[in-house]
Amino acid sequence: MKHRPVSRMLLSILLMAALSLAAQQKSPLELSDIFNLEFVSEPRVSPDGTRVLYVRNFKDIMTDRNLSNLWIVNSDGSNNRPLTTGNHNVASPRWSHDGSKVAFLSNQGDNTMILYLMWPDTGQLAALTNTPQSPGTPVWSPDDRHLAFSMFVPESAASPIPLPKKPEGAKWNDPPTYIDQMNYRRDGRGYLKAGYRQLFVLSTDGGTPRQVTSSPHDHGSPDWGKDGRTLYFSANLREDSEYHPRNTEVYRVDLNGGEPVPLTDRLGPDNQPTISPNGKLVAYFGSDERYLGYQIDRVYIMDPDGRNVKLVSGDFDRSVQSIQWSGDSKSLYLQYDDHGATKISRLDIGSGKLSPVAEGLGGLSLGRPYNAADFSVSGDGVLACTLGTPEHPADLGVLNRGKLSRITRVNEDLFSFRALGQVEEIRWPSSYDQREIQGWIVKPPNFDPDKKYPMILEIHGGPFASYGAVFSAEIQLYAAAGYVVLYTNPRGSSGYGEDFGNLIHHDYPNHDYEDLMSGVDALLAKGYVDSNNLFVTGGSGGGVLTAWIVGKTDRFRAAVVAKPVINWYSFVLYADNPAFFYRYWFPAKPWEDPENYLRRSPLSYVGNITTPTMLLTGEEDYRTPIAESEQFYAALKIQKMESALVRIPGASHGIADKPSNLVAKVASVLMWFDKYRK
Repeated sequence: MKHRPVSRMLLSILLMAALSLAAQQKSPLELSDIFNLEFVSEPRVSPDGTRVLYVRNFKDIMTDRNLSNLWIVNSDGSNNRPLTTGNHNVASPRWSHDGSKVAFLSNQGDNTMILYLMWPDTGQLAALTNTPQSPGTPVWSPDDRHLAFSMFVPESAASPIPLPKKPEGAKWNDPPTYIDQMNYRRDGRGYLKAGYRQLFVLSTDGGTPRQVTSSPHDHGSPDWGKDGRTLYFSANLREDSEYHPRNTEVYRVDLNGGEPVPLTDRLGPDNQPTISPNGKLVAYFGSDERYLGYQIDRVYIMDPDGRNVKLVSGDFDRSVQSIQWSGDSKSLYLQYDDHGATKISRLDIGSGKLSPVAEGLGGLSLGRPYNAADFSVSGDGVLACTLGTPEHPADLGVLNRGKLSRITRVNEDLFSFRALGQVEEIRWPSSYDQREIQGWIVKPPNFDPDKKYPMILEIHGGPFASYGAVFSAEIQLYAAAGYVVLYTNPRGSSGYGEDFGNLIHHDYPNHDYEDLMSGVDALLAKGYVDSNNLFVTGGSGGGVLTAWIVGKTDRFRAAVVAKPVINWYSFVLYADNPAFFYRYWFPAKPWEDPENYLRRSPLSYVGNITTPTMLLTGEEDYRTPIAESEQFYAALKIQKMESALVRIPGASHGIADKPSNLVAKVASVLMWFDKYRK
């Protein structure tokens, strides 16, 4: 019997069926996949717009380190290749003006980040510094013969405490540490060493960096004047800088000597001075100080000598995060957040007209879905940026002649066999004042609308920050464990204008509670969430709100309060920036208005709590110190409440700085919720 050949149509049907089956067989994300996630950062387009440098970030499961290498690709996506290889880190790649060389930082020699020079066409590499301290981001001089950067300069800090001479051979404890500064420790850095960040200039031929500034203050990253003899930077050089941490100014300093000259003079921040390509203007952003919790950063220009200051962003009601000049010096590219999306627009400095350029930026925050992105632009308008969606962390995007293209897919290998939860936007009116609130629903993979799912409400920190439609490993892992997740931007979130942000000014936490509960109700109305299986968690500001929520309602079966503030009185005196928190978040000092501090402290409502609650904080967190969590834990135990305390060893406020810490955080949350899940 002869067999007839299979028709092309039948082959197509069989192939489609096989592909469909393969797609259905994708498995949910697993905790260990955190070590496999990669993302692109610091895209830098060449001056002629033909090539893009970018940093490709990855993780090492054996050493628990975040690592990175420098890559280069043509703007059309061709010839994508690494410029460095190995298990180390690179940062801050910057093209020379003629496009022939690249300066960047790397620890490929040892554990110290030093400054390197590379010729990308040949791969030749030269180390420019050999200093014990790591330089900051390098900035090329107009003639490409020098680099400027900031760098920490230690100072000797002899103790004034008179101690007797130790007998020869005696083994005494280390001498006491004498502290007389208000800001003596910083989250992520620990107890601060004596010294300040100063500005330096270095020849691209190598040699010894020359220190330009020496005042006892930190100096921001510099930019060059067109003459090549002047640096511009922002800093707070006032004697009372400890008490007014936001009151920075733009300065100019002559490389031939002399003290820095202030070019701005107002109460309020003035930051990131950026010189126009023709050298005739300085752009910067800042605001008039009103001591509001949330203040919009607006864009200004002035002459290089500080004259003719002009507000060019007008009444644009979004806070500008980054600015870059166009090649013709007539426009500025602005990066900002708007309704959960990170966007770039072009601002005509003459007319003030703002024209949209790109959106969909993001993907730099792997843990939670924060808006975080970066971009650069060439002289002829080719723009490179980090593209991020709910389906993937940051990839490289290039905008050329109006078309935005995704150049890389660095996680395609992982997501080829892992199924992600679908992300859907949702909006609802707050029960407090009917104000519209935005959020996102994440459904488990293989979601079935006819089933009932447990739900997690996940709350962002800040509180003046925002979530968006971007990838989140934490939330996707919750969805993979079978939970529907709701994350939101309640009042106080950034990206909705100054008025919306300041709805919580001197009133946080309070009515953001109604915003969040209304969101839970809106999700329940969809019919696929089990109202008897509701859970809540959040970190930092989200931890504050989680602790506040369980003191207000018993509708949640369990809660995880991550790195919270529990007692505002102790927090403003114990966190790493006391001059900021009491001045901007409260109308008076703690001892002048203790009732206000107590009323807004979740600790005050611990007697109402019936929800099993777990605390989770890094042991070296100096932003919301672990003593806050320990207070709440002790209070819950005194109340004989089901509670637990999880301490993450060696972790600061950014718990996910080590991949294993992010794994530990998610595993802890899921353990606690699964314990009480029906």
